[in-house]
Order: sequence, then structure tokens, then C-alpha cells
Amino acid sequence: MAAEKWMVYTKRDDFQGIADRFGISPVTARIMRNRDVQGEEAIRRYLYGGIGDLYAPALLKDAERAVSILKEKILAGKRIRIIGDYDIDGVCSTYILYTALKRVKAAADYEIPDRIKDGYGINETIIEAAYEDGVDTLITCDNGIAAVKEIGRAKELGMTVIVTDHHEVLKVDGEEIKPAADAVVDPKQEDCHYPNPEICGAVVAWKLVRLLYEAFGVDEAEWLDLLEFAAVATVGDVMRLQDENRIIVREGLKKIGSTKNQGLRRLAEKNNLDLNHLTAYHIGFVIGPCLNAGGRLQTAKKALALLLAETDSEADRLALELKELNDQRKDMTAKGTEEASALVDQYYQNDKVLVVFLPDCHESLAGIIAGRLREKYQKPSLVLTRAEGGAKGSGRSIESYHMFQGLVEVRDLLTKFGGHPMAAGFSLPEENIEEFRRRLNENAKLTPEDFIPKVWIDIALPFEYVDEALIEELERLEPFGQGNEKPQFAQKDL
Repeated sequence: MAAEKWMVYTKRDDFQGIADRFGISPVTARIMRNRDVQGEEAIRRYLYGGIGDLYAPALLKDAERAVSILKEKILAGKRIRIIGDYDIDGVCSTYILYTALKRVKAAADYEIPDRIKDGYGINETIIEAAYEDGVDTLITCDNGIAAVKEIGRAKELGMTVIVTDHHEVLKVDGEEIKPAADAVVDPKQEDCHYPNPEICGAVVAWKLVRLLYEAFGVDEAEWLDLLEFAAVATVGDVMRLQDENRIIVREGLKKIGSTKNQGLRRLAEKNNLDLNHLTAYHIGFVIGPCLNAGGRLQTAKKALALLLAETDSEADRLALELKELNDQRKDMTAKGTEEASALVDQYYQNDKVLVVFLPDCHESLAGIIAGRLREKYQKPSLVLTRAEGGAKGSGRSIESYHMFQGLVEVRDLLTKFGGHPMAAGFSLPEENIEEFRRRLNENAKLTPEDFIPKVWIDIALPFEYVDEALIEELERLEPFGQGNEKPQFAQKDL
């Protein structure tokens, strides 16, 4: 592992002026500037923002259209099926939509794809099954924006389709390629003017429910009861904790202590967590992985069943099962990481991009193991496992390597791929793995400098500045996480 390189932020502003205006210390003013919080309004929202500062759901393109379609279908007694996804964001968004549709007396049910059998998102098998079941309307959450062919099939069958998603819209030659759904609610669309495109799928669903409840005259308090699930998904799906996301998480964590949800209560209990003192860390590293474990090793319907549990005994049983699955997942991950590291040390330590094939590893763990390798070696890491019809892989990257672009350059070797700069998923024939490794390394323009981990220091701070008042003030900057990292201080020549 390379030695770290310490970097000190040098962003400028009138820190004393900000401190005087907002009644905070210049240290806090500087940390906010380091997190790109700039301007009176942004600072006010950061320090004091509440539910009233969230953006209006109607700003989401097609949100009002989606609600008017739903209202018409619900009043006509048409069958509606939610199609979710198997990770924490998919489970929470399915829970939010299902709870809301049931509340307004819709004839609604849900389907969550199986990670291994179905893969990610809505597919034609799911659509045909819904059609056979007499479903009139499909509503996706946390998926659907890329399902152009699949949704085309649903439209051929005469079904109504509403897409709610937060993923990137596919572009070909600068043109957006979108599914032919009756309404598409996704803040990443070019013609959507929602001020915060970086929300997760569950927040998109939660915003839609606000409008749905208004349309049916349901009290706003019931919409706020779903806030903690939007917060859990925001942390679990690693959204940037800035702007509205930070308010949702901060307010959601406050509310979780009095949650009426039996499943969440029991899950916290099984993990020895105090619901009144939960932090974003507990959601990201304890609650989240338990909710994800079902979709990784068995079925995500188990996590959804936990959130929907109506009796204490059922909640207790499911919470225990998910905790045990997560413990099993941890053991399998540790074993896989050990095997992968041994291969790197033996064969690939000079590679710029690590490509490791673990034929017998559970395919749902490839991404986690890739993340561990990236942390250990500070190199882009891709882990492949043996799957039906070839090999399936997942990659995690470093700042200086655009992983999705890397895959685009070798797409002739792949059967399927998708992702973004820091992470990707892909499939390829097993016999292409060696060539895949060779070409990724050949194409990578990485230098030894890129493999040195950088530690960002907020301020070089003398010890005498640290007192109880400062520590209490730093607590106001929580919740910490992606995009709102914990402050780091350093001092020279200790």
C-alpha cells in the first residue's frame, strides 16, 4: 500500500464575515466552504434547513401527469403492479409506493426481480407475467429509465406504464433515448428542471406520493411518516449528503426514533442499535447491509416483508433472518477478499487495473469484494464470477479512472455492461477474460501518482483551538457521509 499524500484545502471566502453573520466559528465556516456550501441561502439551509426547505414535487417532470393517471386508474379499480429493485433503494421505494397506493385503496401489488434469475430492473418475463395476471398499469421505481425495449413490449400489450427512476438517461449521439412510457419521472432527464437531480429512487417515489396524497385528500402527516424510508435509502444508495438530501437524512434520523414501523425497530434491536441515536454511519454500515442481504443471498422480498410486517412476532423473525443472512454475507465477503488479494499479490501486482476472476464466488458479492480491493491497492478493481452463460463482473474505481468509459473502449468483448465513473457492472464470455484484462491495462493512462491515496485536510489546526464549544458546533454539521465528509484537522511537526 502506497504512502498517503496529505492535501490541505485552499478554498477562499470571508470566513470571519460568515462566522459573524451566522453565529458560528470561522472553523465551521471554512469546513462548509470546503464542502462547496456557498452563499447565504445555501449556508442557511445547511445549518438550519428543515422540511419546509424541500423542493416542490411538482417540479419533477411528469410527476403531476403520473398522479393524474394513477388517480384515474385507482378510481376505476384497475390493477396496478409496482416493479422495484433488489437493493436498499429499490426495497424502500417499493415500500413507499405500495404503502401509499394501499392507503388510497388502490388494487396494487408488487414484484421485485431476482438478482441472479432476472438481473436488474424490469424485464419481459415480468411484463408478460403481469399481463397474464390482468394487470392494467405498471409503475417502476429505482429502475425503468433504460428499459426501452421492455417497456415497448408492455405498450404493445396495451398496458399503461409509469417510470419513476433516478438513474442516468441513455444518450446516443447526444440524443436522449427514453422508454415510451405514459409518464417518466426521473430528475436526470434533460428537460426536467428539478433543482436537485442527485436524489435516490426512494426520494423520487416519496415526492410522487406527496402529490398522490394531495390528490386524495390524505393528511400531510401521513406523507411525513414515510420520511425515514427516504432517508434510509438516501444513505444506503450513497447519495451525496448535500442540499435537500442532507435535510431528508437529518430529519429522517430524528424521526426514526419514534418510527411506527415494527420491522425497522426489530432490525435495530437485533443489531444492538439505539433508534434514538442513529447516525448515517449506522444506516450505511449496519441497517443498510441487513436490508441488502436478502437481495444478495436469497430474495429482496424478505427485506420488503420485514418493512411491511404487521405483527411483532413476524417482524422479529424476519429481522433475525436478515441479520443472520448479513453475517453470512460478511463471512463470504471476507473469504472472497482474501482469495482475491492472494491472486493479486501472486500474479497481478504490476497491473494498473486489477481484474480478478473468482469462479466460485457468489455473484452478488463481486462488487463488495471489488471495493475492498480498491481500498487495499488504490487501483481500479474488477471482480468476475462464473454465472449462467459466461462470467459476470462488478467494478469499483478510483478518482482518476473513468470505469464506464474504460468498459466502452472494450465493449466488443462484453455481452452487457452499464455504470458510471466510479462503479460498473458487466457480463462477458469466460474465454474473453484474459483479453479483457490485457486491453483494460493497455488502455489505462494511469501513472504511479494516481495510486497514492489522498487525504484531504480541512484546516491545519493548533491544539489550543479545540475546545468543547468547537466539538459541539461540529455536531451541527452532521449527518456525515458521501459529499459531507467528517472534518479532518492536522498539525505539523507533532
